[in-house]
Amino acid sequence: MTRDEIYNELKAILIDLFDIEPELITLEADLYDDLDIDSIDAVDLIVKLRDMTGQKVDPEVFKKIRTLNDTVDAVVELMKDQKAEAS
Repeated sequence: MTRDEIYNELKAILIDLFDIEPELITLEADLYDDLDIDSIDAVDLIVKLRDMTGQKVDPEVFKKIRTLNDTVDAVVELMKDQKAEAS
């Protein structure tokens, strides 16, 4: 998956799962301040990331995620880990 594909997938998840207005979703959007993601929503998002990547998301890594761009970066890393395990 490319970064754009990951972003589009995450955007679709945010729209579908949390009813966030599409125009609010940008790479710079803060998950908590701009998109009103709370701790329960964060758990739901972690589950979706696991489904998307096939990898378990380390809660310590997720605690450092603030923006949607951070989330895209985390998914890229998880997918790298998945490819490394498959080799």
